[in-house]
Amino acid sequence: MVMQQLDEDQAQDIVTIDLDGKSSMADHMVIASGRSTRQVASIAQKLAEKIKQDGYGPVRLEGLPAADWVVLDAGDVVVHLFRPEVRSFYNIERMWSFGDEDKMAAGGNA
Repeated sequence: MVMQQLDEDQAQDIVTIDLDGKSSMADHMVIASGRSTRQVASIAQKLAEKIKQDGYGPVRLEGLPAADWVVLDAGDVVVHLFRPEVRSFYNIERMWSFGDEDKMAAGGNA
């Protein structure tokens, strides 16, 4: 549902990271970009509303109204929405994908 909503709202460069074995805070992390602070804020607010409407529980939003980097915590899924320049600066995909390169090099059996 999260991926579908992000796609509908024209989020860019959507990446999912499986946090199994990496963190107990959530099962999945989703990272995406918006073209501007206005789009980042809009995507975050629409996604939070959709999650609430679908009955997935409470949602916490951090980073509004500046909307350079908005974090949406929906329990099992944490979504990071960035302006492209901010995303490039923090590069959290690299930070959270540790170990994935080893799995890929070992054919996914590591």
